[in-house]
Amino acid sequence: MSDDANTIIFPDPSTLPVPSHVDAAVIKPFPYRMGPPTTDVPHSYIAAIHEGPPIIWVPGAFMGIQGAWVPRRMEDLRAIYLDNDHFSTRDFAPFAQLIGETWTLVPAETDPPLHTVLRSAINPLFIPRKMAALEGNVRRYARESIAAFRDAGACELMKDFAFEFPIRVFLDLMGMPQSQMAQFLAWEHALMHERNFAAIIRASREVTDYLREEISDRRKNPKDDFITFGVNAEADGSRLTEDQLMGFCFNLFVGGLDTVSTNIGLQFRHLAEHQDHQDLLRQGPELIPDAIEEFMRAYAAVATTRTCIEQIEIGGVTMMPGDRILMATYLANRDPEAFPDPEEVQLDRRPRHVGFGFGAHMCIGMHLAKREMRVAMEEFLAAIPTFRVKEGVEVQSYLSAMISPVELPLTWSG
Repeated sequence: MSDDANTIIFPDPSTLPVPSHVDAAVIKPFPYRMGPPTTDVPHSYIAAIHEGPPIIWVPGAFMGIQGAWVPRRMEDLRAIYLDNDHFSTRDFAPFAQLIGETWTLVPAETDPPLHTVLRSAINPLFIPRKMAALEGNVRRYARESIAAFRDAGACELMKDFAFEFPIRVFLDLMGMPQSQMAQFLAWEHALMHERNFAAIIRASREVTDYLREEISDRRKNPKDDFITFGVNAEADGSRLTEDQLMGFCFNLFVGGLDTVSTNIGLQFRHLAEHQDHQDLLRQGPELIPDAIEEFMRAYAAVATTRTCIEQIEIGGVTMMPGDRILMATYLANRDPEAFPDPEEVQLDRRPRHVGFGFGAHMCIGMHLAKREMRVAMEEFLAAIPTFRVKEGVEVQSYLSAMISPVELPLTWSG
């Protein structure tokens, strides 16, 4: 295996084996996969996908190395989310396997009844009351980040704000020094957007080693932070095992760094390209919470996976044990059977979307994520005059497990 960070080592999808139970008629091309960034509008492919079969088979849809079923309808996605008899959340993230370890993301990659036990142990960290208590620090970090570029008349939103602001919040919650910002950014990029397995493996190992050191330190020097909480947490009367504790910390790492940043980037791109919506939210900041729910629907960014563990027929196809299912929230959230005029962004729609998942595995950190997105939009619109994408720039976007702008250069005057 090459260690050249520019070497793309994912196989050609057309060379990957297709299981015998997959009908050739449902094997379709799919743009949301491991590959180079695109200058196409990232959600522009979805309407055409909804003209096809309810569930398609996409070679290489899982991490670029394995085919997967891809449901497009909200109805089917919700049914799979709720069906723990036929589908498992195990092993949808490759990080532990890549470095030969046995932990899984906690609670994301656990099934009932263990999931229920672990989620109950962790829930106290994320109740709305505790998230509300963070409002002061969240707002302070947003203002400080914005102040650094406010008078320049321009910023590269992803680097200057969308990544930095939530990482500052995350470092505080994890009891880690703010000086780690650059290193966390580098690890986040490698884990979520790198196209070279050697780089992903290296980052997975470095993050795991770092978190293991932090866990060891909290045992000796406890703090009022999330890692210390994990060290002391009990599930069903027992402390978390070493694997569970590592899975808990790694889950916080990957969930806390990228999701908020990605959504801020997608939402601010919309505002930069739709001056009417930008003006509306400036004049009525009380509309921002509802607007964010609609942005989470229209610009959903995340696709996790499930694994079939018991044969089942759904959406006109037969899924067999071992089959992967790509849970593409961006497809379900633009399902024309679930939302009238799904391509249109209606800021007062108040949709029941699946941007944070659905059912028992709904994102445990969604209350914090919504708070960070709301505060980011409130503070940016209050401090920055009317902004737009820098003239002449074609915005590039990643389209793999997380849809995200690569860079978003914004300009303003006044």
